[in-house]
Amino acid sequence: MKFAIFLVAAAAAAFAQPSQKVEIVPVRGHIFLLANAGGNITVSVGPDGVLLVDAGLAEMTDQVLAAIRELQRRVSVNGAPAKPIRYIINTHLHPDHIGGNEKIGEAGKTITGGNVVGDIGDAGEGATIISHEKVLDRLSPNGKPTVSFKALPTLTFLSDQMKLSQFFNGEGVQIFHEKAAHTDGDSIVFFRGSDVIATGDIFLTTSYPIIDLANGGSLQGVIDALNHILDLSVAEFRTEGGTLVIPGHGRICDTADVAYYRDMATIVRDRIRAMLKKDMTLAQVKAAKPTADWDPRYDKNSYWTPDMFVEAAYKSLAGGKQ
Repeated sequence: MKFAIFLVAAAAAAFAQPSQKVEIVPVRGHIFLLANAGGNITVSVGPDGVLLVDAGLAEMTDQVLAAIRELQRRVSVNGAPAKPIRYIINTHLHPDHIGGNEKIGEAGKTITGGNVVGDIGDAGEGATIISHEKVLDRLSPNGKPTVSFKALPTLTFLSDQMKLSQFFNGEGVQIFHEKAAHTDGDSIVFFRGSDVIATGDIFLTTSYPIIDLANGGSLQGVIDALNHILDLSVAEFRTEGGTLVIPGHGRICDTADVAYYRDMATIVRDRIRAMLKKDMTLAQVKAAKPTADWDPRYDKNSYWTPDMFVEAAYKSLAGGKQ
């Protein structure tokens, strides 16, 4: 199976579980996880409104909006009107993370103008959708959108990071661009007061790292991003507890979980590099099974098998050598 055929839509569809009900999972304080929406959605809900990290699959949007309304009801004081959805931060371009952009965005409201794409007079008609510039470039190559215009990011950044211009629900929110990781437009989102990091698909508990070569991903970029997550994280005791990490798919984690995943990716990288130095072909590397130690944990699905991971890692490290 060629990697290009696997790209984007097939992976997102396989990851998704649209038959399940969206579940509200408390994380810490005013931070919640919406599970079973496609990709994980992180929600900050409070007196300033609602901020989402990712928007799930398009077909799960009604359930996601119902869950958001429930969270708004919980934080409403003395029956006061719920504050609106104000921000959607996209961690990358795949449809299981941006599919809900249009409908969820239209249900929200931009309260402050800022550097918002389009007419400032229209700013109140929907939430601000934030991403790295490369996400917008990938979704609209040569200015021709591959998704609905209303699903496109409306506020992008070009630097290594950006932060919301003011506290949101009582804390600073930072967005870090992770270069050439899962894709070339990946971002992680750090809720500084809550000490929670939403990682998108850079970090997963459900599979080996998914390296989207066609959209600029690389194994080394994934490892670099995982190390950055660890740099931002502080454990409570012996790598357990402390900073909480919400993966793109899977359960809530801590520093120990990220370190385990980083170590696995690093060891597999080093094994494949050693094989490349011996001029081993892709077929020979696959036959050597460099992931064998972790297959009992991660070889549990058909959408991203050990062979697929090894092939993507090999091509990433070898520059396309077969």
